[in-house]
Amino acid sequence: MEDSKKKICFVVQRYGLEVNGGAELQCRLFAEHMLEAGYEVHVITTKAVDYMTWKNEYTEDTETINGVVVHRFATEIERKKKKFDFINRIFLTGLLPKWAEKYWFKAQGPYSPELVEYIKENRNNYDAFIFSTYLYYPTVEGMNYVKDKAIFIPEAHEEPMIYLNALKKVFEMPQAYFFNTDEERVMANKHFDIKNIPYEIGGIGIDKLGDVSAERFKEKYGLDRYYLYVGRIEQAKNCELMFEYFNKYKKDSHDEDIKLVLIGKECMDIPESDDIIKLGFVSDEDKNDAMAGAVALLMPSKFESLSMVVLEAMSLNTPVLVNGECEVLRGHCKKSKGAFYYYSYEEFLHELNYINHNTDDMNHIKKNACEYVENNYSWDAIVRKLSKLINLTIKEK
Repeated sequence: MEDSKKKICFVVQRYGLEVNGGAELQCRLFAEHMLEAGYEVHVITTKAVDYMTWKNEYTEDTETINGVVVHRFATEIERKKKKFDFINRIFLTGLLPKWAEKYWFKAQGPYSPELVEYIKENRNNYDAFIFSTYLYYPTVEGMNYVKDKAIFIPEAHEEPMIYLNALKKVFEMPQAYFFNTDEERVMANKHFDIKNIPYEIGGIGIDKLGDVSAERFKEKYGLDRYYLYVGRIEQAKNCELMFEYFNKYKKDSHDEDIKLVLIGKECMDIPESDDIIKLGFVSDEDKNDAMAGAVALLMPSKFESLSMVVLEAMSLNTPVLVNGECEVLRGHCKKSKGAFYYYSYEEFLHELNYINHNTDDMNHIKKNACEYVENNYSWDAIVRKLSKLINLTIKEK
């Protein structure tokens, strides 16, 4: 095929089978599907696994993962939480001067000048560079050297960092954009002058999950009825409020048997409770089984640019309840007519009561959710849209 000789390179802060994180998983799946479509696919990334520290844990400089060639570079500075929190507090006050923003990005990490130098030296070895995530050093510094070949997947949402002055230059550099949702595109256009830059809207492909068994999960972990949270368990995801709401819900609803099951890395203190079950990392089979068996999936985050786990749950006919303050998640609910959102505890309580006590309505709502995912998130469409942007970028050079 025509695309078989095209050599593309993804640039992302972390990459690997051991890496958790929605943007990183999306990038890996994009790379693997573009490989299947006939491209020669490389990835430039760091040796870090944990975004909290950026500690170098991978030892190989180059390896192949599922057919994708991965080039890894060491981070020069591990992120010191106290130091970064201090710098970040200054930033959040709005008192960080423009000249100091480079220190914020350095502290934010992953700081790897060697990675950026590789991009600079190898710009002619690739037809296109696809940068994932606006928030990190590899994108902010690396895109400078290949802006005429750059496609940008910003993973952006309305948060304080989007107001950094340095990002104006970054967002106006690429030749094309791949947005996860239309809400993300509108938000980016509000902050940056990018209306004349070509774009596609795609998100991610959601594979049909085959061997899924709710009963298998419940039997393995000794569970019956439960709500489910999947993702990093941290304050940045608003998990603290989720715990507060769940505990109040237990008291107000008199639903004595319901549990809250947590799947993902623990990055904050979790309340000690017999009703909150911490499973940590689990296999994909267990995660999918857990979603299939949940009374509802909860997504409390205010800042999401897509949320793959929400779409997966919808595809499994599992009710979803999200934070309405996140425009993207609220958009999934409104466009699908197949999920629920809340702004307050009272609405949280009301929606969960509705999910539990309206069986006939819920069957229709679940059907809407499943059809929404099937119609909007296929891998064929994702590959076609990315290929269009790659071809456009090559012609523009």
